[in-house]
Amino acid sequence: MERRSFLNWLVSLPTALLVARSELVRQISGGAPLNSQRKEQAMAHQIKPVEFASIRALDGISERTMREHYELYKGYVSKYNEIMGKLETADRASANQTFSELRSLKVDLTFALGGVKSHEIYFGHLGGSGGKPEGKLAELITRDFGSFENWQADMKATGLAARGWVWLAWDHDWQRFFNYLGDAHNVFPVWNATPIVALDTYEHAYWFDYGRNRGQFIDAFFRNLDWGVIQKNFAKLAIK
Repeated sequence: MERRSFLNWLVSLPTALLVARSELVRQISGGAPLNSQRKEQAMAHQIKPVEFASIRALDGISERTMREHYELYKGYVSKYNEIMGKLETADRASANQTFSELRSLKVDLTFALGGVKSHEIYFGHLGGSGGKPEGKLAELITRDFGSFENWQADMKATGLAARGWVWLAWDHDWQRFFNYLGDAHNVFPVWNATPIVALDTYEHAYWFDYGRNRGQFIDAFFRNLDWGVIQKNFAKLAIK
């Protein structure tokens, strides 16, 4: 081999090794290139807006409010999908806690996804005729709050104090219900707790109907709860 050819071969060796390694990984993973796999994984996480029967005029909550609110929810779905796509090409090498593309995308993803999940609980259990829970759920609410009326009063007071959301959630560690407050979609305050009721206290949820009077909106929220849906949310907890 000539000296020039030999030097060219040496220069190309690292690239050749990397290509060989990539091909080996590709074969082990079933034949799909790594970047293709990541793209397929991102596509698998794409979500679509859920259609809710509650997007109509309710008792004390206008159809305009419900439809405008639903459009906001669809916006969170769209942003979640957009961010998931951008994460596929995010520069991981420059990630740091002060500022980086990856950090910004990951933080904003939690806001979008929190908006999706909380709104799906919210719209999902509206459209009923209020009332009270039954069975085991009623027993646990009475146990943890003293009475259903006490729970309702605490939920309303927490709603007046919140800047974003209130969730009735089951704490799996402490085995009890609590009304948790969060000032934004991505400020759910505790780990290992599952919400079964979600109250949106952002102004867009009530301003057309009540202006600054959030308390009247919360009363309307209670009147429109579908406890059958909430019972199904509760059943998923599989509490014995």
